[in-house]
Amino acid sequence: MIRSGNDSCQGGNVGRRPRLEDVAADVGVSTASVSLVLRGVAGPSAETRERVLESAARLGYRADRTASLLARRRTHLVGVPVALRDAFRAELAEEVQLAADARGYTVALSAITAVHDEERVAETLLDLRCEAILLLSPDLDAATLDKLGARVTLVTIGRHVEPTTFDVVRVADDDGVGMAVEHLVGLGHRRIVHVDGGAAPMATDRRAGFLAAMARHGLPTGRILPGGYDEEAGAQAARVLLREGELPTAVVAANDRNAIGLLDVFLRAGVRMPEELSVVGYDDRELARLAHINLTTVSQEASEQASRAVELALERLDGNRTDPVEVVIAPRLVVRGTTGPAAGC
Repeated sequence: MIRSGNDSCQGGNVGRRPRLEDVAADVGVSTASVSLVLRGVAGPSAETRERVLESAARLGYRADRTASLLARRRTHLVGVPVALRDAFRAELAEEVQLAADARGYTVALSAITAVHDEERVAETLLDLRCEAILLLSPDLDAATLDKLGARVTLVTIGRHVEPTTFDVVRVADDDGVGMAVEHLVGLGHRRIVHVDGGAAPMATDRRAGFLAAMARHGLPTGRILPGGYDEEAGAQAARVLLREGELPTAVVAANDRNAIGLLDVFLRAGVRMPEELSVVGYDDRELARLAHINLTTVSQEASEQASRAVELALERLDGNRTDPVEVVIAPRLVVRGTTGPAAGC
């Protein structure tokens, strides 16, 4: 026969979450004494503390943190809309969770789907009384971001947009793509193509960085193919290049997913990499690090972006800062096995 160690949890209370009163009744002390023990406040004797802690553990008592915070009109909740199918955004969300946990805040994640866009998800998080919203590479226009920032502490991550009512944390995407071009030129490449991110907000800076880096090396004919931020966009660009006959010697992809699509099509077509063609991605997501992919890429420093974004949110929530701040982080080139010397070098 299985029974609780406390009769007060029996009968009509079976299955109910143990309360402070249950621990007090089990030990035979006041609820005030139990509260002092569980909060680590001086007062109760060592024997009482030991009995209270043993009872709380046995009964499975957990403090109702939400009720406590609401009573103080604070929730310490940070809301994060996240596109679960986007591995880099999912990785960013995990880094935000770690950074918030370290500072005593809880993260509420809500999925962006075909029927729940980013703006609607943000509204849902506001309904849950999130004190701040962190947007990961948001697609919302600047006017919508401005309105949302006027209602709640808001930080955008990974998006080049002018901070107004909100803060911005991003990497210098133009410099990141410039690093990729510098690396390839150093390996002797001259015929370099950029498969871009299409209409995505981050694509503009990456295109500009590519063209500027090519021009610095006297290679103003750098070609840009329209693309996107998924594998199919990279695959389509690879098919276009294969149909044209003469391949470039190197491709700088919009991101890692795009690069993986390129790699797949080129490998199936018998193109040897990096002997015949070098490929560089962007993001340094986990797939890029797998041995059978081993993708040269540009790291967006996800951990640092997340940490700085949480810091900015807390500066507003706990430090009363109101002026907008933009933090620009230097990207980092990660050289792996998909780049090598240009043929003939």
